[in-house]
Amino acid sequence: MSSILLVGNDKVFIDWLSSYLMQREYLVTPIYDDRFSNEKLMESLSEPDLVVIVGRLSSMSCFELCRRFRKSFDCSILILTDSRNEVDEIIALEIGADDYLAKPVSERLLETRIRALIRRSGCSSRVSKARIEDQFTLGRLTINRPDRAVFLADRSISLSSYEFDALWVLAKNAGEVVSRDFMFRQLRGFEYDGFDRSIDLRISRIRKKLSDDTQKPYKIKTIWGKGYLLAKDVWN
Repeated sequence: MSSILLVGNDKVFIDWLSSYLMQREYLVTPIYDDRFSNEKLMESLSEPDLVVIVGRLSSMSCFELCRRFRKSFDCSILILTDSRNEVDEIIALEIGADDYLAKPVSERLLETRIRALIRRSGCSSRVSKARIEDQFTLGRLTINRPDRAVFLADRSISLSSYEFDALWVLAKNAGEVVSRDFMFRQLRGFEYDGFDRSIDLRISRIRKKLSDDTQKPYKIKTIWGKGYLLAKDVWN
């Protein structure tokens, strides 16, 4: 049974969502209002399969709470708010959220995203526990999957979990075009809808961290109408 932690100050919505998910046999723990201002509460929690942050807390923003969870847990994080502001979505994804949805949202879409996030979280846990010794080296670029570490010319590159996963998909297909749809299915568990920009944002941030040319990228190329390509001959 998958475990979900619901956090927020929208008690009516959280109560509804808790009931809805429990009817579908999820193990749900709801926590209301600003109780997470108490650090001991965070420390006392067992890591769930998914954290859903609803709206804004009275003592801290959902972004700050997301940062706290990302430092403590490796599970997936979904931010669910009333804001349809693209800037808010970009910030949420950049600080470590795995997905972002604006209310109102249909039950079907919400449950689909939850299932995809839990599936992805479960795969990450299995990889972590198994400690699969996967490493990719291309010239001066080294990517170590078990440690989720990236080095470029012996310089450590700090990537978020989602950025690392995106780079790993490209690295395992170096020299080949990787379509957006393939990346979405690998990283988010569902097909590309033609509008979601989260993958593009991740690639843009990875390029900056790998010192790629953001105007005319040559390390991670955009193949218009097809997808992305990690070049093989530019890392020496």
